[in-house]
Amino acid sequence: MPHTAFSADEALLIVAELKHLEGPLLPILHALEARFGHVPEAAIRLVSAELNLSRAEVHGVMSFYHDFHAEPHGRRVLKVCRAEACQARGGDRIADAFEDALGVRIGETSPGGQVSLEAVYCLGLCAIGPNAMLDDRPVARLTPAKVERLVEEARL
Repeated sequence: MPHTAFSADEALLIVAELKHLEGPLLPILHALEARFGHVPEAAIRLVSAELNLSRAEVHGVMSFYHDFHAEPHGRRVLKVCRAEACQARGGDRIADAFEDALGVRIGETSPGGQVSLEAVYCLGLCAIGPNAMLDDRPVARLTPAKVERLVEEARL
């Protein structure tokens, strides 16, 4: 589902649907991120009130997990592994290739909001690195040529 502009009414529906779960905070944050493309401050206030948590508790969970964003990010997300195993297999060269191909640095989003480039610290594919992930799909044994193809795919 494409991301939509934040709506407190939609956010309340998401919270109401999931707050009965044991440990509902993570499922709620994931659902808000999926729906709106980020979890804005207004949603944090709403979630904290509905779950009787402090805003600091909700912020703490959001800042701990890299999958949550306080600001909108790209429609596609490219995560490049920066762990030691991938670095030992040429990961720095691959990270540079992603930055060059997208024209942004790690942690930034391409002009027009199409692709966000993020660092991740291990995808669990250490033996076949260097690795990246496009949205939820891992890609292994990256070369600069594979980076170019992956960036082209991300821009579609």
